[in-house]
Amino acid sequence: MRALPVIAALLFAVPAFADDGGAAGSEEKLPPLKVTVDRDKVDLDAHRLELSMSREAKSVKIRVLAEDGSELAEQEHDFSGKPAGATLVVTWQPKSDDAVARIELYAYDAHGYWKGVALTPWSVKIPHQEVLFDTNKALIKKSEEPKLEESYARIQKAIEEHKEIGAIKLYVAGHTDTVGTPAHNLTLSRKRAQAIAQWFKKRGLANPVYFAGFGESVLAVKTKDEVSEAKNRRVDYILAIEPPAMKSGGGVPWKAL
Repeated sequence: MRALPVIAALLFAVPAFADDGGAAGSEEKLPPLKVTVDRDKVDLDAHRLELSMSREAKSVKIRVLAEDGSELAEQEHDFSGKPAGATLVVTWQPKSDDAVARIELYAYDAHGYWKGVALTPWSVKIPHQEVLFDTNKALIKKSEEPKLEESYARIQKAIEEHKEIGAIKLYVAGHTDTVGTPAHNLTLSRKRAQAIAQWFKKRGLANPVYFAGFGESVLAVKTKDEVSEAKNRRVDYILAIEPPAMKSGGGVPWKAL
């Protein structure tokens, strides 16, 4: 099963100095340093990500960890003179091809403050047989339920195998081809994703379940408008700690059951 990028940003450290917020040797009081990671620009395959800081930057240190806790990379980048809000590109060179389970970022500003941000870019996409729906319908037919039973078993097995990573959730993402209007396809994909999510929950899945529809915005195979393409008519089952980043060109409207 192929790991997909999923980003969970958690603040885990505040000013590096023990005084009440000022940098060492300074009486200047500054508000907490803010660090923002652009989730859409975290690229595990290219080993790069982008972030920004609320004040002039000095440097960023990155640690990349595998699922077993071993260190895949540790590097520091000099960003001296970069103004507040500037895009800072952070890269790393991993020691192996092991899947990334955690990324730790330590961002230092020009005043001597730092902030830590942890990313959890872990997820598993469950391989499965696609459920076939009647045209423009979102009702799961009895004849399709054996496919869902097989997927349910795979989901449960994957959750058990990776339970030490954290609180795993299931994300069900619906997609269509380009036949029909974008608005119609968006609604249809959401209803079908919801139907499948509800089926897994009713079947007994204890983990939190979320669903979303993407219509024709995330095509598996690029086509022109009004092209029937089976590979684009699909529903993804993704296990992750935090909402998966999707290439939909906007915020993902995940809804919880």
